[in-house]
Amino acid sequence: MNQFFQQNYPFFPGKWFDAFWRFSRPHTIIGTSLSVLGLYLLTLGVTASKFPGIPIGQFFATWLACLCGNIYIVGLNQLEDVEIDKINKPYLPLASGDFTKSQGQLIVILTGIFALVIALFSGPFLFWMVAISLAIGTAYSLPPIRLKQYPFWAALCIFSVRGTIVNLGLFLHFSWLFQRSQGIPRAVWALTVFILVFSFAIAIFKDIPDMEGDRFYNITTLTIQLGQKAVFKLARWVLTICYGGMIFVGLFKLAEVNPIFLVITHIIILVVMWRKSREVDLENKSAIANFYQFIWKLFFVEYLVFPLACIFG
Repeated sequence: MNQFFQQNYPFFPGKWFDAFWRFSRPHTIIGTSLSVLGLYLLTLGVTASKFPGIPIGQFFATWLACLCGNIYIVGLNQLEDVEIDKINKPYLPLASGDFTKSQGQLIVILTGIFALVIALFSGPFLFWMVAISLAIGTAYSLPPIRLKQYPFWAALCIFSVRGTIVNLGLFLHFSWLFQRSQGIPRAVWALTVFILVFSFAIAIFKDIPDMEGDRFYNITTLTIQLGQKAVFKLARWVLTICYGGMIFVGLFKLAEVNPIFLVITHIIILVVMWRKSREVDLENKSAIANFYQFIWKLFFVEYLVFPLACIFG
């Protein structure tokens, strides 16, 4: 019955929400949500004996501001890439025609405004984190700057926001909400460096399945310059360095964590990642895309595993 209404009534709410969910790029929404939760848990973990938790309303406002900022950034990118997405990602709502361009523009404008307003009333660190992230996201997609057309600057945009700005900004925000001033603990720096390097792997890997459309529209990426196989191997070794670094942190007790838990979990994840990577057929676009989604799942897991290592520590 639901499918009948979606097919015959274009304004049926279920169809709109399905398109909106695709427009928001679910894997980035999950990543943003887990980063907020992970940094909150990490902040509690490294300061558990000193600070209480924060009211649920303040946590929800932080999460909502970050979600709106996320949708603004990915939505703006889709508005500027409609023709490219018709080749690379025809399932996206603008490329498929499920959303008109004016609908996409309205969503982007509203989520950008909501992100800034909510952050402004939530605290100074959250406001500047959101404002800087939106500025970088705008420069990434919007002409005449459009940094995404330059491999180095495109990668820098992605891992600077995901790796540095979000992690440090959220920790400082939650610490401010706890009404305490303190330096940034080694555990936060460890997670920040991990996500920074991990985000570089995401940034270079995401263009592998999109090579056809990028080449057609003269978007220069590392994949086009070096080839799929070389970039795939590079991304895998970058991920290996990430997990090797965390194992090193645990072995030498360089952060406020449970070292045994940290080392064992990251060895297991590293082994699984290598086994999965060896099964990928680089001639199969679907297989490449599935492994890219698997990398995002590893990203999600880190925001749960590392805060737990801090809490157990």
